[in-house]
Amino acid sequence: MEKLNSQLYMQNCHIIQENERLRRKAQLLNQENQALLSELKQKLNKARSNPNPKSDNYYSASTSKPSKP
Repeated sequence: MEKLNSQLYMQNCHIIQENERLRRKAQLLNQENQALLSELKQKLNKARSNPNPKSDNYYSASTSKPSKP
């Protein structure tokens, strides 16, 4: 019984360590996600406040069909 208790205790310790490692990783990923979201919002706001007409021409030109010879 004591041996089983010791084994379960060791498994529990490993699970706790893995849980802490995953929690730290999740926090870092969340911080990265928040930074990327903030960057995206800034770019969208900048694009809305300063529209670039050349970008519309780029897309329309890239989808146009080639002229016949």
